[in-house]
Amino acid sequence: MEALINLLDDPDNTIYDMVERELLKENDDIIPVLEKKWESSFDEGFQERIENIIQHIQFKETHHRLKMWLKRKEDERSLLNGFCHVDRFQYPDLNPINLQLKVDNLRKSIWLELNNSLTLLEKITILNHFLFNVYGYTVNISNPHSAQNCFLNQLLDTKKGNPVSISIFYTILARALELPAYMIDFPKNPLVAIVDAKLAKKVHGNAHLSDVLFYINPSNKGAITSRKEIEYHLKKNDYQPTEEFAEPKSDVLFIRRLLETLFESYESLGYAEKQQKVKELLNLFKS
Repeated sequence: MEALINLLDDPDNTIYDMVERELLKENDDIIPVLEKKWESSFDEGFQERIENIIQHIQFKETHHRLKMWLKRKEDERSLLNGFCHVDRFQYPDLNPINLQLKVDNLRKSIWLELNNSLTLLEKITILNHFLFNVYGYTVNISNPHSAQNCFLNQLLDTKKGNPVSISIFYTILARALELPAYMIDFPKNPLVAIVDAKLAKKVHGNAHLSDVLFYINPSNKGAITSRKEIEYHLKKNDYQPTEEFAEPKSDVLFIRRLLETLFESYESLGYAEKQQKVKELLNLFKS
């Protein structure tokens, strides 16, 4: 394999193309070897070729992981893992275990304040207080179109995201606290629904509009609202049918929404190459 990598500095483009095709068949296990070659070289052209191949292999791995996540059964599909796969697009060396530990530490600090005698509404009120008032998580108003708002590692570090990432994060945390949370594809601003407690241990199953007890707006410090208020808003703004925008949806839809938001961010920044890569990931949701 090293002999093949050494051919990357061959001035003959035909040979380079052949070598590149062969290396791109490899998985990310080859990356440390490529990085070692990059470090030992002083040839900028050689280094650039290695960088391009590493980026292609890393994207191929991200594409594969997201594809495998989508193929899982709904009750075997982790929303946190889906979020981490989106992170890998920008941060391919990301260790998802570190993110899991941060989320778990946050969960533990809030769990200590909960007890079984509390109602779902009371538990949500405590969750909201700690997440938004004590820890200061919020929507990034100063830079709303930044691509960084779409990544969980950045959200955990800066405590800022966009409406989609904040809603996904809220759902992950609520479920970790054994609260029956589902996401709602509300126009322009995803919401989270808390459903009947009988579904508390079935958060990956199908929930229906009739199961919803109340709604939460993570983009507005977890403001709680009723089904009647949601339906009134939808009818007033002529969103039909109202059920489409008020009923619980699958986790898959919201990872797709996150990627769509990332695509729009890159579009606003003029990053055409990144746009195209995100589009390739979005195409997985059509199959």
